[in-house]
Amino acid sequence: MQVRVWALKAAAIAALAALLTTASVSARAAEKMRCSHQLPPTFHIAKVIERWAAEVEALSDGEIDVQVFGANSLVGARENIPSVAKGSIECAFSGNFQWGKTLPVMNVTMRPYSLNAPETIAAWPESEAAAFLEKRLLEKGVRNVAWMFTSRMFVFTSNGKPLLEPADFTGVKIRGLNPVVNAGLEALGAAPSAMSGSEVYQALSTGVIDAGLTDIAAAYARKYYEVQDQIVATPLFSVFYHGYVNPDWYDRLSDKAKAALAEAGRKAANWAFDATERAAGAAPYQLAGKNVTVHIHTADQIGKMAPIMQPAFDKSFAESTGEDGKKILQLLKKLTQ
Repeated sequence: MQVRVWALKAAAIAALAALLTTASVSARAAEKMRCSHQLPPTFHIAKVIERWAAEVEALSDGEIDVQVFGANSLVGARENIPSVAKGSIECAFSGNFQWGKTLPVMNVTMRPYSLNAPETIAAWPESEAAAFLEKRLLEKGVRNVAWMFTSRMFVFTSNGKPLLEPADFTGVKIRGLNPVVNAGLEALGAAPSAMSGSEVYQALSTGVIDAGLTDIAAAYARKYYEVQDQIVATPLFSVFYHGYVNPDWYDRLSDKAKAALAEAGRKAANWAFDATERAAGAAPYQLAGKNVTVHIHTADQIGKMAPIMQPAFDKSFAESTGEDGKKILQLLKKLTQ
């Protein structure tokens, strides 16, 4: 009888040891994933990123521990890309235009008054064009894991007088994005100054710039209405916030964790599209409820802007992208047909 008791005790101890070992291995297997972005918590894409993070953790069964740091609370917007490429952090989200001179082909969605069709935008994440850019991103030291459509409706903000037609932009110091995109603004006679969205409110309030340029929902989320009283809504171009990770970090993940990132990215693309369309629809009414005048660009006004802005963008895009630019334009044309 005593032998049997000892045998049972030994079996119990072995089972407990195995359980503790499994727990220890599981704990060690959890990969910390610090994700930085610049968006304020009230912005609709910031909320989608939080949902994406929870989905990554759920699908990976806790193998990935996602820690989201928004509103520049981990590193600044300009440091997101180099920080991930160097491995200082594991993950970040940036607007595709924020690649600027580093990877100018990422500006392909920014051609003024061109990429606006909802069906084309919805198809973008799984398109050949997106896959082409993902290869170029990997060559620059980051692996793309998510495309989140953010806007196809932008606003020009100003004080006193709305920016409705080309002549209204002459000499106006306006928030710019990068050299390729700024070429269209310069063709209007404006003086763009590139800055991240988190810097614009301060620049407007202190007079560093006269006018803002941002997504219509961001104009409300970032409270531009406190420092500007004229808002012109216009389908200027389309922007995607894309999530990317350090390739070395990614390569250490299990197949299950990699699959979780892929599936969460696919789901987040759909969530972002729906959230963006809802936010864009609500924003004009939200802004009108503040002490601002909201103008909707008419077809006639857009017809005056586009012929000036598009050739300037095309020239700058071609000069900065070469053969890659020609290839991505072919793939984009294929997507829109």
